[in-house]
Amino acid sequence: MRATLRWAHSDLRTHRGEALFLVLATAGIVASLLLATALFGYATNPWQRVFTQSHGAHVWLHTDKAADTGKLAGLDGVDTVAGPYPTAAVTVSSRGSRASVELRGTPERPSVGRPPIVSGHWLDPSAPNGVVLESRLARALLAEPGDTLTVPGTARELTVVGLADSAEPRYRPGEQPGLVWALPSAVPDPGGQVIGLRLTDPGDTSYIVQRAVTVLGSGAIGEVSTWQQARAEAQGDNRLLGQVLGLFGLGALVAAGFAVHGAIGTRIRGHLRDLSVLKAIGFTPGQVVRIFLLQHLAYALLGALAAAGLAEALGSRIPGRLGDAVGLWQGLPGHTVALIVVPVGAVLFIGATTGLAAWRAGRVPPVPLPRPAATSGGRLSGVARRALGVRIPPALVLGWHTAFTRRPRSLATVARLTLPLLLIVVAMSAWTTIDRFHSDPERVGLPTALSVRADAGRSEQQIRSLLERDPGVAAAYPGVETAALGPSQTATIALRGLGTHRDPYPHTLAEGRPARGSDEAVAGQGLLDLLDARVGDWVRMTVGDQPLILHIVGRSIEPENAGRVISTSLDTLRENDPGLRPTLYELRLDPGADPREVADRLAAAGDGHLDVHAVANPADGLSPLRAVVAGLIAVLALIGLIELLTAIGGTVRESERDLLALKAIGLSPRQITAITVTATGLTALAAVLAATALGLPLAHWLIDAQGRSSGIGAGIAQGPSAVLVVPLGAAAVLCAAALAAVPAARAARRRLADTLSAVA
Repeated sequence: MRATLRWAHSDLRTHRGEALFLVLATAGIVASLLLATALFGYATNPWQRVFTQSHGAHVWLHTDKAADTGKLAGLDGVDTVAGPYPTAAVTVSSRGSRASVELRGTPERPSVGRPPIVSGHWLDPSAPNGVVLESRLARALLAEPGDTLTVPGTARELTVVGLADSAEPRYRPGEQPGLVWALPSAVPDPGGQVIGLRLTDPGDTSYIVQRAVTVLGSGAIGEVSTWQQARAEAQGDNRLLGQVLGLFGLGALVAAGFAVHGAIGTRIRGHLRDLSVLKAIGFTPGQVVRIFLLQHLAYALLGALAAAGLAEALGSRIPGRLGDAVGLWQGLPGHTVALIVVPVGAVLFIGATTGLAAWRAGRVPPVPLPRPAATSGGRLSGVARRALGVRIPPALVLGWHTAFTRRPRSLATVARLTLPLLLIVVAMSAWTTIDRFHSDPERVGLPTALSVRADAGRSEQQIRSLLERDPGVAAAYPGVETAALGPSQTATIALRGLGTHRDPYPHTLAEGRPARGSDEAVAGQGLLDLLDARVGDWVRMTVGDQPLILHIVGRSIEPENAGRVISTSLDTLRENDPGLRPTLYELRLDPGADPREVADRLAAAGDGHLDVHAVANPADGLSPLRAVVAGLIAVLALIGLIELLTAIGGTVRESERDLLALKAIGLSPRQITAITVTATGLTALAAVLAATALGLPLAHWLIDAQGRSSGIGAGIAQGPSAVLVVPLGAAAVLCAAALAAVPAARAARRRLADTLSAVA
């Protein structure tokens, strides 16, 4: 054992840089996997915690006032019900911020859908104008208990007495109204009612919704929301961050395993005589295997422990969502198990790849086999000889020969170096796609920057005239948005009528053509998946008690409402309802116009009749992904550097037998150095080309697959531009050449006696 430790210590002193890089790479990989685990827990557990604490309803049905909702309690599969509660749609304002809300009359704190209070207290009959705000809505309004909310256009005031969490679909400006609980007396003129159903088996949600629609009639139901939709919406960007971290963490782990395998294999080829001596003095094959295995397991274990310790001690202090995720994860029951399993799994994987290479070291015979007389690179090909004949520099020809003649070994080296570079290309594509949402939003389904909702205080012509007079507004598209029941009547979809036939809304299409004629529409990927439909199909839906049949002629990129959106023109909807008037206006701004300044001017000009807000950009929630991608690129660069150093060491050792012949034909040490540098540079160039050729299609496929699964749809992927890819490739090749220069020059200037010893 003492001799084993001494040999391992000697090897560590010889390869300090490689050991340091391996420790750092392992630490980065384990940290990525731990953060991915934390984000997955953060994505699921907050909503699940609120749903459990509130004894949440699995289905919420919004109906008209006349619907007999008492029949729903007797449906098979319904355990208990919440409500019905009267509701009214109003707009409230606080500290200059406005929001559309659903005012829900709740006589007492319910047993189903019982919102957990996070600040203040529940409704008190002694304060008839008191309300409780959903916590996300309260953050948007900057409201706290004790604040007063006003209802624009009226003299009415509401007092905030408490804030509460809710497991229902969260507030989204311009899309989903916020939730406000009030006493029934505070809802004097309800526009409808809402009832919650808690089911005995959550898996029967679709069936129960269908039964409820049948019992009440499709015309009585305005909107349906289920627990699956609320959970998926709550997970949202956090789950995507976890998937990105997990994917790249696992990819980096595989790349690190291959890098370790290649490093040990190269070291074995360079130390065959040393290993034979160890065998000759009594080392068993098992002891030789353990030398390499324990040595690299120690490196991996050190990196894994460092990552786990840093994640535990400092993870919750990371700014933003990552820190919040780690802080919550540390309080979950499975935290300790994950903190042990993830590092141990990474160490065992590295140990497995190390063991395969170390097993070859154990098979080295005690007596070294004589080396073949032929050069290690084989004879020069006819093309190489002709190239030398036409005075192409020998360094270039012989460097190519050295890099690619030993095909199995050369291909393995290129493949190991390609993997981290390929993952870097994929990471850069993810970064570029996120930037595209901000720099070119109209190409990813966001052609407008502002959304305006108007009350009944002004006519349509007055509102359009006011909006189009603003110097920053290029176009104003009138529209309506309403909830509709799909053909199966088990889920609610968003039906939008935007623009007119004369001035159509500029939808971003990924497939098909724009909706130009009557009864034509474009749909998001989420809606096509929900209805199992394709472009070219006719779909039937129910709006209120009126059926509507539309022809889907295109697939649009829809970042909102999980892609469950079908859009047609306002004129098409007016054919069924001639009295329909716009309730919202989507504004396309002039290039260079500041959305905040335009919104402020319009809000002031509207004199309280306009609710102006910026269109939500899904990339805003992915801002932590930039730092994540940068960190992953650094980890992958470390792994690539390990593989590059291994390739350089192998090339230098393999070229020692050619050194005498090269000197004999008159090549100077500088030319011999250039051969090794060229071989290393060409190997790196081959890896860069392979990584680019494979990484760009892979990145497009992965990003589009994520787009399809989220409902946005394929067509959002954007690869990095040549301005980024070319410098990256050039930097990789130049770095490889620079790193190879010093060891190659040192080997080219070796004494004749040392060269003869290496050849022997």
